[in-house]
Amino acid sequence: MTEPVDVQTPQLVPVTAPREGTPPVITTREGLARAAKALAAGSGPVAADAERASGYRYGQRTYLVQLRREGAGTLLIDPIATGELSDIGGALDGIEWVLHAANQDLPGFHDLRMYPTSLFDTELAARLLGRSKVGLGAIIAEELGYSLAKEHSAADWSTRPLPEDWLRYAALDVEFLVELRDRLAAALEEAGKLEWARQEFEAVRVAPDPSPRVDPWRRTSGMHAVRGGQGIAVVRELWHARDELARTRDRSPGRVLPDRAIVAAALALPRSERALVALPEFSGKGTRRSSGYWWSAVERALALPASEHPPRRLASATGTPPPPRAWAEKDPAAAGRLDAVKAAVRALAEEHDVPQENLLSPAVQRQIAWTPPDVADEASVRGVLEAQGARPWQVELAAAPLTEALRTA
Repeated sequence: MTEPVDVQTPQLVPVTAPREGTPPVITTREGLARAAKALAAGSGPVAADAERASGYRYGQRTYLVQLRREGAGTLLIDPIATGELSDIGGALDGIEWVLHAANQDLPGFHDLRMYPTSLFDTELAARLLGRSKVGLGAIIAEELGYSLAKEHSAADWSTRPLPEDWLRYAALDVEFLVELRDRLAAALEEAGKLEWARQEFEAVRVAPDPSPRVDPWRRTSGMHAVRGGQGIAVVRELWHARDELARTRDRSPGRVLPDRAIVAAALALPRSERALVALPEFSGKGTRRSSGYWWSAVERALALPASEHPPRRLASATGTPPPPRAWAEKDPAAAGRLDAVKAAVRALAEEHDVPQENLLSPAVQRQIAWTPPDVADEASVRGVLEAQGARPWQVELAAAPLTEALRTA
């Protein structure tokens, strides 16, 4: 009988503190000027990260900025104390920024008047390389052999002063980013994907910040259970009342009133303030103290005539595909095309070891299936892909297979 082979898992090196220690937090304009000078005198790319308090505070404001560049070391900046960071942005003009999941942090940097002119996204790089885990800790472990603690990732970064162990965690987020960037860049080049990555990084860099959603109240968790027009009106009125109060208090809306309370009121349709606070979801002290405020919102919704109830679903913009689950009934031919398009993209993704959504976004897949070109030739398909924002590498890979898929669907 053959003995099983004992394959040793590589031992990760735990890292609990920055190699140069945790730097003091910069809180003054004078400190900011010194930081800008140090960054400008440094060399190589700059690692960048930011911390928010979205689970605690209203909006997506940045409460801590972390930067690291060779020759300047690690810098921790409190933008609440210092104000905008255009001097820092200017010092880094023309320098490549290294971020992980850049689309999450760039809007906050823009609010602080920091605009990178070149970008490397380590999460996107890992995706293009077909890595199964793309979180920062997982990639650092796989590529560099270090184990980083992530216990403060969901902390309330609006806390002042910030605890020392939180600052250590924040500094470690940029400690290895440039080293990781070099490893991933070499792997991309070896895989023949470096140019793909450059195009993806640039698309993220120049993408506009997210626009406000139309009817954001429709994303209330659990709203699918609300059927009638009155109930939907209650969701809308309570959502807007909550948003106004959350903005005033600078608190996360979910901490002011959870989604489950909004849905509970929409399902129960209480006819008095007493009936509203009798609901278990409205029994908390804070909620009961504001019961008159919440009842006013419910009362407004209940007083609306049926003609003013919001529709259950937001009307789709002209040319925008409906939800795919409705295609088989609305347009069976389009549903067949979507199946063929998905199959073609799936085969390409497997061939090139890239996630399907990175090879061609689901939105683009749906659009070309819903409104295909009048003539299913490769030139027309290329035109549709380009018009939908597909990058050149995606067009080059996908145009011919999608043309064949549309022809045979």
